[in-house]
Amino acid sequence: MSVIEIKKPKAKIDPSILAQLKTSPEEAGQVILHFIYLSFPLGEGSKIRIWPSSFLFDHHSDHRSELVHIENISLYPEWTDVHPGRQHYFSLIFSGLPKSCTFFDFVEECASQFGAFEVKNIKRNNTDVYYFLLK
Repeated sequence: MSVIEIKKPKAKIDPSILAQLKTSPEEAGQVILHFIYLSFPLGEGSKIRIWPSSFLFDHHSDHRSELVHIENISLYPEWTDVHPGRQHYFSLIFSGLPKSCTFFDFVEECASQFGAFEVKNIKRNNTDVYYFLLK
């Protein structure tokens, strides 16, 4: 699976979800990752989920931010079906990173599972809100 960091997508996200996520990440000390997942164009589509053992790892310390909330994706052991050739939007909210953090990794730790989500070398921005395309 390839991952591409993107600017804020032009896709429509449900206004009620945006309102819930509007809490300032700086004040709440949260990091928000928004994803667009592109399903396989043929066949039965895809199944996706996130494990609770998903973390953000600061490059310059042993700090690990924990997953605190998910939107629009199933938590292990459940699955979310994504129909063939469709886009699926989901968001992950993590506890805050240290102020000194400039680069971090997102890693879904799931023993003996294929297709774990992973994004390396994310350059921290001043909003702690990030957008990624998964295909």
